[in-house]
Amino acid sequence: MIISVQDKENNITSKQVLDAVEQFFARNNYRDKRLLLIVPDNTRSGPIGDLFKTIYDCIGDQTRALDILVALGTHQPLDEKAICRRLDITPVERNSKYARIKFFNHEWQKKETFTSIGIISADEIEQISSGLFREAVDVSINKLIYDYDEFFILGPVFPHEVVGFSGGHKYIFPGIAAADIINFFHWLGAIITNPRINGNKWTPTRKVVEKAASFINMSSTLFALVAINNELKGLFIGDVIQAWEAAADLSSQVHIIYKDKSYHTILGITPQMYDDLWVAGKVMYKLEPIVADGGTLIIYAPHIDEVSYSHGKILDEIGYHTRDYFRKQWDTFKHYPRGVTAHSTHVKGIGTYENGLEKPRINVVLATSIPRARCQKINLGFMDPQKINIDDYRNREHEGILVVDHAGESLYRLTGNDVPTIPTDLE
Repeated sequence: MIISVQDKENNITSKQVLDAVEQFFARNNYRDKRLLLIVPDNTRSGPIGDLFKTIYDCIGDQTRALDILVALGTHQPLDEKAICRRLDITPVERNSKYARIKFFNHEWQKKETFTSIGIISADEIEQISSGLFREAVDVSINKLIYDYDEFFILGPVFPHEVVGFSGGHKYIFPGIAAADIINFFHWLGAIITNPRINGNKWTPTRKVVEKAASFINMSSTLFALVAINNELKGLFIGDVIQAWEAAADLSSQVHIIYKDKSYHTILGITPQMYDDLWVAGKVMYKLEPIVADGGTLIIYAPHIDEVSYSHGKILDEIGYHTRDYFRKQWDTFKHYPRGVTAHSTHVKGIGTYENGLEKPRINVVLATSIPRARCQKINLGFMDPQKINIDDYRNREHEGILVVDHAGESLYRLTGNDVPTIPTDLE
Protein backbone atom coordinates (compact mmCIF):
# COMPACT_ATOMS: atom_id res chain seq x y z
CA MET A 1 0.00 0.00 0.00
CA ILE A 2 1.30 3.44 -0.89
CA ILE A 3 0.56 6.80 0.69
CA SER A 4 -0.37 9.45 -1.83
CA VAL A 5 -1.74 12.93 -2.22
CA GLN A 6 -2.53 14.32 -5.66
CA ASP A 7 -4.48 17.06 -7.37
CA LYS A 8 -3.86 17.67 -11.06
CA GLU A 9 -5.89 20.88 -11.01
CA ASN A 10 -4.32 22.54 -7.96
CA ASN A 11 -0.96 22.58 -6.24
CA ILE A 12 -0.26 20.28 -3.30
CA THR A 13 0.42 22.28 -0.15
CA SER A 14 3.36 21.88 2.22
CA LYS A 15 0.85 20.82 4.90
CA GLN A 16 -0.40 17.99 2.69
CA VAL A 17 3.19 16.89 2.04
CA LEU A 18 3.98 16.94 5.76
CA ASP A 19 0.85 14.94 6.58
CA ALA A 20 1.74 12.27 3.99
CA VAL A 21 5.36 11.99 5.13
CA GLU A 22 4.38 11.85 8.81
CA GLN A 23 1.81 9.16 8.01
CA PHE A 24 4.51 7.07 6.34
CA PHE A 25 6.94 7.40 9.24
CA ALA A 26 4.20 6.66 11.76
CA ARG A 27 3.95 3.24 10.12
CA ASN A 28 7.71 2.65 9.72
CA ASN A 29 10.39 2.84 12.38
CA TYR A 30 13.82 4.10 11.30
CA ARG A 31 15.34 4.70 14.73
CA ASP A 32 19.07 3.91 14.74
CA LYS A 33 18.95 2.96 11.05
CA ARG A 34 21.54 4.02 8.46
CA LEU A 35 19.64 5.55 5.53
CA LEU A 36 20.89 6.66 2.12
CA LEU A 37 18.79 9.16 0.17
CA ILE A 38 19.29 8.92 -3.60
CA VAL A 39 18.46 12.18 -5.39
CA PRO A 40 18.81 13.43 -9.00
CA ASP A 41 21.23 16.14 -10.03
CA ASN A 42 20.18 19.66 -10.96
CA THR A 43 18.96 18.68 -14.45
CA ARG A 44 15.65 17.55 -12.94
CA SER A 45 13.11 20.01 -11.61
CA GLY A 46 10.73 19.64 -8.69
CA PRO A 47 10.64 20.58 -4.99
CA ILE A 48 13.11 17.88 -4.00
CA GLY A 49 14.72 20.10 -1.39
CA ASP A 50 11.40 20.70 0.35
CA LEU A 51 10.75 16.96 0.49
CA PHE A 52 14.26 16.24 1.76
CA LYS A 53 13.85 18.78 4.57
CA THR A 54 10.45 17.37 5.50
CA ILE A 55 11.93 13.88 5.76
CA TYR A 56 14.85 15.15 7.80
CA ASP A 57 12.56 17.01 10.19
CA CYS A 58 10.61 13.80 10.75
CA ILE A 59 13.46 11.34 11.34
CA GLY A 60 16.81 13.10 11.09
CA ASP A 61 17.45 13.00 14.83
CA GLN A 62 16.43 9.35 15.10
CA THR A 63 18.74 7.80 12.51
CA ARG A 64 22.37 6.80 12.86
CA ALA A 65 22.99 8.19 9.37
CA LEU A 66 20.94 10.05 6.77
CA ASP A 67 23.24 10.67 3.82
CA ILE A 68 22.86 11.83 0.21
CA LEU A 69 23.97 10.12 -3.00
CA VAL A 70 23.51 12.11 -6.21
CA ALA A 71 22.34 9.81 -9.03
CA LEU A 72 24.47 11.26 -11.81
CA GLY A 73 24.21 8.47 -14.36
CA THR A 74 27.09 9.70 -16.51
CA HIS A 75 26.64 13.42 -15.82
CA GLN A 76 29.26 15.67 -14.25
CA PRO A 77 29.70 15.58 -10.43
CA LEU A 78 28.18 18.28 -8.26
CA ASP A 79 30.28 20.28 -5.85
CA GLU A 80 29.14 21.00 -2.30
CA LYS A 81 27.47 24.24 -3.34
CA ALA A 82 25.50 22.54 -6.13
CA ILE A 83 24.32 19.74 -3.85
CA CYS A 84 23.13 22.34 -1.35
CA ARG A 85 21.25 24.01 -4.19
CA ARG A 86 19.71 20.66 -5.12
CA LEU A 87 18.55 20.23 -1.52
CA ASP A 88 17.52 23.88 -1.18
CA ILE A 89 19.67 24.41 1.89
CA THR A 90 21.85 27.41 2.67
CA PRO A 91 25.58 27.23 3.54
CA VAL A 92 24.67 28.17 7.10
CA GLU A 93 22.15 25.32 7.30
CA ARG A 94 24.68 22.94 5.79
CA ASN A 95 27.17 23.76 8.53
CA SER A 96 24.66 23.61 11.35
CA LYS A 97 21.38 21.71 11.07
CA TYR A 98 22.60 19.39 8.29
CA ALA A 99 26.28 19.19 9.25
CA ARG A 100 26.27 15.45 9.96
CA ILE A 101 24.95 14.53 6.51
CA LYS A 102 27.52 13.13 4.10
CA PHE A 103 27.25 14.10 0.43
CA PHE A 104 28.32 11.62 -2.24
CA ASN A 105 28.46 11.86 -6.02
CA HIS A 106 28.01 8.68 -8.03
CA GLU A 107 31.57 8.18 -9.26
CA TRP A 108 30.66 6.45 -12.50
CA GLN A 109 34.12 6.78 -14.04
CA LYS A 110 35.79 4.62 -11.36
CA LYS A 111 35.68 0.83 -11.60
CA GLU A 112 36.01 0.50 -7.85
CA THR A 113 32.64 2.22 -7.44
CA PHE A 114 30.72 -0.85 -8.54
CA THR A 115 29.70 -4.30 -7.47
CA SER A 116 27.97 -6.82 -9.73
CA ILE A 117 24.62 -7.96 -8.33
CA GLY A 118 23.46 -10.26 -11.12
CA ILE A 119 23.21 -11.11 -14.80
CA ILE A 120 20.13 -10.72 -16.97
CA SER A 121 20.35 -13.79 -19.19
CA ALA A 122 20.26 -13.72 -22.97
CA ASP A 123 16.96 -15.66 -22.85
CA GLU A 124 15.41 -13.02 -20.59
CA ILE A 125 16.69 -10.16 -22.75
CA GLU A 126 15.27 -11.83 -25.85
CA GLN A 127 11.88 -12.20 -24.17
CA ILE A 128 11.78 -8.66 -22.75
CA SER A 129 12.86 -7.08 -26.03
CA SER A 130 10.49 -9.20 -28.16
CA GLY A 131 13.46 -10.61 -30.03
CA LEU A 132 15.20 -7.32 -30.79
CA PHE A 133 18.27 -8.42 -28.81
CA ARG A 134 19.71 -11.63 -27.46
CA GLU A 135 22.63 -11.01 -25.12
CA ALA A 136 23.43 -11.38 -21.45
CA VAL A 137 23.74 -8.11 -19.55
CA ASP A 138 25.75 -7.59 -16.36
CA VAL A 139 24.01 -5.56 -13.66
CA SER A 140 26.47 -3.59 -11.55
CA ILE A 141 25.63 -0.72 -9.22
CA ASN A 142 27.29 1.62 -6.76
CA LYS A 143 28.31 -0.56 -3.81
CA LEU A 144 27.93 2.41 -1.45
CA ILE A 145 24.27 1.55 -0.95
CA TYR A 146 25.27 -1.63 0.89
CA ASP A 147 26.87 0.46 3.65
CA TYR A 148 23.31 1.36 4.68
CA ASP A 149 20.31 -0.48 6.08
CA GLU A 150 17.92 0.96 3.51
CA PHE A 151 17.77 3.54 0.76
CA PHE A 152 15.14 6.09 -0.19
CA ILE A 153 14.71 7.40 -3.73
CA LEU A 154 13.58 11.03 -3.90
CA GLY A 155 12.78 12.29 -7.37
CA PRO A 156 10.28 13.48 -9.95
CA VAL A 157 8.48 11.49 -12.63
CA PHE A 158 8.20 12.79 -16.20
CA PRO A 159 7.68 11.30 -19.66
CA HIS A 160 11.06 9.96 -20.79
CA GLU A 161 12.66 9.13 -24.13
CA VAL A 162 14.48 5.95 -23.06
CA VAL A 163 12.16 4.22 -20.58
CA GLY A 164 8.77 5.86 -21.16
CA PHE A 165 8.48 7.59 -17.78
CA SER A 166 11.37 8.56 -15.55
CA GLY A 167 11.55 8.01 -11.82
CA GLY A 168 11.48 5.02 -9.54
CA HIS A 169 14.24 2.53 -10.20
CA LYS A 170 15.49 4.68 -13.06
CA TYR A 171 17.33 6.61 -10.36
CA ILE A 172 19.30 3.37 -9.92
CA PHE A 173 19.55 2.49 -13.61
CA PRO A 174 21.26 4.58 -14.95
CA GLY A 175 21.45 6.84 -11.87
CA ILE A 176 23.99 4.79 -9.89
CA ALA A 177 24.67 1.96 -12.35
CA ALA A 178 27.69 0.82 -14.36
CA ALA A 179 28.20 1.08 -18.10
CA ASP A 180 26.98 -2.34 -19.32
CA ILE A 181 23.37 -2.01 -18.22
CA ILE A 182 23.24 1.73 -19.07
CA ASN A 183 24.54 1.26 -22.59
CA PHE A 184 22.35 -1.73 -23.26
CA PHE A 185 18.94 -0.36 -22.40
CA HIS A 186 19.66 3.07 -23.88
CA TRP A 187 20.46 1.43 -27.21
CA LEU A 188 17.38 -0.75 -26.92
CA GLY A 189 15.36 2.45 -26.48
CA ALA A 190 17.06 4.03 -29.49
CA ILE A 191 16.24 1.02 -31.65
CA ILE A 192 12.58 1.22 -30.67
CA THR A 193 12.80 5.06 -31.09
CA ASN A 194 11.77 7.99 -28.94
CA PRO A 195 8.24 8.54 -30.36
CA ARG A 196 7.33 4.93 -29.58
CA ILE A 197 8.82 4.98 -26.08
CA ASN A 198 8.16 8.44 -24.68
CA GLY A 199 5.09 8.66 -22.48
CA ASN A 200 4.36 4.90 -22.46
CA LYS A 201 4.58 3.20 -19.07
CA TRP A 202 5.54 -0.46 -19.39
CA THR A 203 8.04 -0.29 -22.24
CA PRO A 204 10.65 -2.99 -22.93
CA THR A 205 13.30 -0.65 -21.55
CA ARG A 206 11.36 -0.14 -18.30
CA LYS A 207 11.09 -3.91 -18.02
CA VAL A 208 14.88 -4.16 -18.29
CA VAL A 209 15.24 -1.56 -15.52
CA GLU A 210 12.84 -3.45 -13.24
CA LYS A 211 14.50 -6.79 -13.95
CA ALA A 212 17.85 -5.25 -13.02
CA ALA A 213 16.33 -3.76 -9.86
CA SER A 214 15.06 -7.19 -8.80
CA PHE A 215 18.68 -8.13 -8.01
CA ILE A 216 18.94 -5.46 -5.28
CA ASN A 217 18.47 -7.40 -2.08
CA MET A 218 17.75 -4.63 0.41
CA SER A 219 14.83 -2.52 1.56
CA SER A 220 13.95 0.65 -0.31
CA THR A 221 11.22 3.27 -0.50
CA LEU A 222 10.24 5.69 -3.24
CA PHE A 223 9.19 9.27 -2.63
CA ALA A 224 7.92 10.14 -6.11
CA LEU A 225 7.04 13.70 -7.05
CA VAL A 226 4.93 14.93 -9.94
CA ALA A 227 5.43 18.63 -10.50
CA ILE A 228 5.07 21.33 -13.13
CA ASN A 229 7.67 24.11 -12.92
CA ASN A 230 8.38 23.10 -9.30
CA GLU A 231 4.69 23.30 -8.37
CA LEU A 232 3.73 19.98 -6.81
CA LYS A 233 0.78 18.06 -8.24
CA GLY A 234 1.35 14.74 -6.52
CA LEU A 235 3.42 12.84 -3.97
CA PHE A 236 3.54 9.05 -3.82
CA ILE A 237 5.35 7.19 -1.02
CA GLY A 238 5.97 3.48 -0.60
CA ASP A 239 6.93 0.41 -2.62
CA VAL A 240 9.11 1.61 -5.49
CA ILE A 241 7.19 0.01 -8.35
CA GLN A 242 3.74 0.76 -6.97
CA ALA A 243 4.55 4.39 -6.15
CA TRP A 244 6.24 4.88 -9.54
CA GLU A 245 3.24 3.44 -11.39
CA ALA A 246 0.84 5.78 -9.61
CA ALA A 247 3.12 8.76 -10.26
CA ALA A 248 3.46 7.83 -13.93
CA ASP A 249 -0.33 7.70 -14.25
CA LEU A 250 -0.59 11.25 -12.89
CA SER A 251 2.35 12.41 -15.03
CA SER A 252 0.53 11.15 -18.13
CA GLN A 253 -2.32 13.51 -17.24
CA VAL A 254 -0.30 16.63 -16.45
CA HIS A 255 2.86 16.31 -18.56
CA ILE A 256 1.46 15.28 -21.93
CA ILE A 257 0.10 18.11 -24.06
CA TYR A 258 -1.92 17.40 -27.18
CA LYS A 259 -1.99 19.49 -30.31
CA ASP A 260 -4.46 19.15 -33.17
CA LYS A 261 -1.86 19.79 -35.86
CA SER A 262 1.87 19.62 -36.46
CA TYR A 263 4.14 22.66 -36.91
CA HIS A 264 6.72 23.40 -39.57
CA THR A 265 8.80 25.49 -37.12
CA ILE A 266 9.12 25.03 -33.37
CA LEU A 267 11.31 27.16 -31.11
CA GLY A 268 12.02 25.21 -27.91
CA ILE A 269 13.34 27.49 -25.19
CA THR A 270 15.77 25.55 -23.05
CA PRO A 271 15.77 26.10 -19.26
CA GLN A 272 19.02 27.03 -17.52
CA MET A 273 19.12 23.69 -15.69
CA TYR A 274 20.23 22.03 -18.95
CA ASP A 275 23.89 23.01 -19.21
CA ASP A 276 24.99 21.03 -22.26
CA LEU A 277 23.36 19.44 -25.31
CA TRP A 278 23.50 16.02 -23.66
CA VAL A 279 20.66 17.09 -21.37
CA ALA A 280 19.19 19.86 -23.55
CA GLY A 281 18.44 17.17 -26.11
CA LYS A 282 15.28 16.65 -24.08
CA VAL A 283 13.86 19.64 -25.94
CA MET A 284 13.96 17.50 -29.09
CA TYR A 285 12.70 14.36 -27.40
CA LYS A 286 9.58 16.04 -26.05
CA LEU A 287 8.73 18.01 -29.21
CA GLU A 288 9.68 15.63 -32.04
CA PRO A 289 6.14 14.14 -32.32
CA ILE A 290 4.55 17.46 -33.31
CA VAL A 291 7.12 18.69 -35.84
CA ALA A 292 5.80 18.30 -39.38
CA ASP A 293 7.69 16.20 -41.92
CA GLY A 294 10.47 18.36 -43.28
CA GLY A 295 9.99 20.89 -40.47
CA THR A 296 12.54 22.53 -38.22
CA LEU A 297 13.05 22.27 -34.48
CA ILE A 298 15.24 24.99 -32.96
CA ILE A 299 16.86 24.22 -29.61
CA TYR A 300 17.22 27.75 -28.27
CA ALA A 301 19.84 27.81 -25.50
CA PRO A 302 22.26 30.76 -25.64
CA HIS A 303 23.72 29.65 -22.29
CA ILE A 304 24.96 26.30 -23.65
CA ASP A 305 28.47 26.20 -25.11
CA GLU A 306 29.25 22.48 -24.83
CA VAL A 307 27.91 19.38 -26.59
CA SER A 308 28.56 17.09 -23.62
CA TYR A 309 30.88 17.59 -20.69
CA SER A 310 31.16 13.81 -20.29
CA HIS A 311 30.94 12.51 -23.86
CA GLY A 312 31.78 15.46 -26.11
CA LYS A 313 34.88 13.89 -27.65
CA ILE A 314 32.96 10.82 -28.76
CA LEU A 315 30.12 12.92 -30.20
CA ASP A 316 32.66 14.99 -32.11
CA GLU A 317 33.80 11.73 -33.71
CA ILE A 318 30.46 10.13 -34.53
CA GLY A 319 28.17 13.16 -34.87
CA TYR A 320 24.38 13.13 -34.64
CA HIS A 321 22.58 10.68 -36.90
CA THR A 322 19.41 8.69 -37.33
CA ARG A 323 19.12 5.19 -35.93
CA ASP A 324 19.63 3.43 -39.23
CA TYR A 325 22.78 5.39 -40.03
CA PHE A 326 24.40 3.51 -37.15
CA ARG A 327 22.50 0.27 -37.46
CA LYS A 328 23.35 -0.26 -41.13
CA GLN A 329 27.02 0.56 -40.53
CA TRP A 330 27.32 -1.21 -37.19
CA ASP A 331 30.79 -2.65 -37.82
CA THR A 332 32.06 0.94 -38.00
CA PHE A 333 30.35 2.12 -34.82
CA LYS A 334 30.02 -0.96 -32.59
CA HIS A 335 33.07 -0.07 -30.48
CA TYR A 336 31.53 3.21 -29.31
CA PRO A 337 29.45 3.23 -26.11
CA ARG A 338 25.90 2.42 -27.10
CA GLY A 339 24.55 4.96 -24.64
CA VAL A 340 26.27 7.68 -26.66
CA THR A 341 25.06 6.42 -30.04
CA ALA A 342 21.58 6.21 -28.51
CA HIS A 343 21.74 9.88 -27.46
CA SER A 344 22.89 10.76 -30.96
CA THR A 345 19.89 9.12 -32.60
CA HIS A 346 17.45 10.62 -30.12
CA VAL A 347 18.61 14.16 -30.86
CA LYS A 348 18.67 13.64 -34.62
CA GLY A 349 15.32 11.90 -34.60
CA ILE A 350 13.48 9.56 -36.93
CA GLY A 351 14.89 9.08 -40.43
CA THR A 352 16.25 6.67 -42.99
CA TYR A 353 19.64 5.61 -44.34
CA GLU A 354 19.57 4.05 -47.79
CA ASN A 355 22.34 3.67 -50.37
CA GLY A 356 24.67 5.84 -48.33
CA LEU A 357 22.16 8.68 -48.08
CA GLU A 358 20.76 9.76 -44.72
CA LYS A 359 17.35 11.45 -44.67
CA PRO A 360 16.22 12.76 -41.26
CA ARG A 361 12.50 13.38 -40.98
CA ILE A 362 13.04 16.86 -39.53
CA ASN A 363 15.82 19.43 -39.30
CA VAL A 364 17.31 19.96 -35.81
CA VAL A 365 19.01 23.34 -35.36
CA LEU A 366 21.10 24.55 -32.42
CA ALA A 367 20.72 28.19 -31.41
CA THR A 368 23.37 27.96 -28.70
CA SER A 369 26.85 29.25 -28.01
CA ILE A 370 28.31 26.17 -29.70
CA PRO A 371 30.13 27.54 -32.78
CA ARG A 372 28.83 27.02 -36.30
CA ALA A 373 31.83 24.89 -37.26
CA ARG A 374 31.23 22.46 -34.42
CA CYS A 375 27.51 22.23 -35.20
CA GLN A 376 28.41 21.34 -38.77
CA LYS A 377 30.99 18.81 -37.57
CA ILE A 378 28.40 16.99 -35.46
CA ASN A 379 25.79 17.12 -38.24
CA LEU A 380 23.32 19.57 -36.68
CA GLY A 381 22.04 22.91 -37.97
CA PHE A 382 23.21 26.27 -36.64
CA MET A 383 21.50 29.56 -35.88
CA ASP A 384 23.00 32.55 -34.09
CA PRO A 385 20.87 32.97 -30.94
CA GLN A 386 21.77 36.66 -30.82
CA LYS A 387 19.90 37.13 -34.08
CA ILE A 388 16.72 35.44 -32.84
CA ASN A 389 13.93 37.61 -31.52
CA ILE A 390 11.67 35.21 -29.64
CA ASP A 391 8.72 37.57 -29.95
CA ASP A 392 8.92 37.19 -33.73
CA TYR A 393 7.94 33.53 -33.28
CA ARG A 394 5.16 33.97 -30.73
CA ASN A 395 1.43 33.96 -31.44
CA ARG A 396 1.88 32.40 -34.87
CA GLU A 397 0.41 28.94 -34.34
CA HIS A 398 -2.04 29.63 -37.14
CA GLU A 399 1.00 29.91 -39.42
CA GLY A 400 2.50 26.63 -38.22
CA ILE A 401 5.02 28.24 -35.87
CA LEU A 402 5.12 27.34 -32.16
CA VAL A 403 7.16 28.64 -29.22
CA VAL A 404 7.51 26.31 -26.23
CA ASP A 405 8.82 27.85 -23.02
CA HIS A 406 10.70 25.70 -20.49
CA ALA A 407 10.90 22.93 -23.06
CA GLY A 408 12.19 19.48 -22.18
CA GLU A 409 9.88 18.11 -19.49
CA SER A 410 6.34 18.12 -20.90
CA LEU A 411 5.77 15.76 -23.83
CA TYR A 412 3.88 17.04 -26.87
CA ARG A 413 1.79 14.70 -29.00
CA LEU A 414 -0.69 14.97 -31.81
CA THR A 415 -4.29 14.37 -30.83
CA GLY A 416 -5.22 10.73 -31.29
CA ASN A 417 -1.62 9.52 -30.94
CA ASP A 418 -1.89 8.17 -27.40
CA VAL A 419 0.11 4.95 -27.42
CA PRO A 420 2.38 4.38 -30.43
CA THR A 421 3.06 0.74 -31.30
CA ILE A 422 6.25 -0.83 -29.97
CA PRO A 423 7.91 -2.69 -32.88
CA THR A 424 9.00 -6.31 -32.62
CA ASP A 425 11.72 -6.16 -35.28
CA LEU A 426 14.40 -3.80 -36.46
CA GLU A 427 12.62 -2.44 -39.50
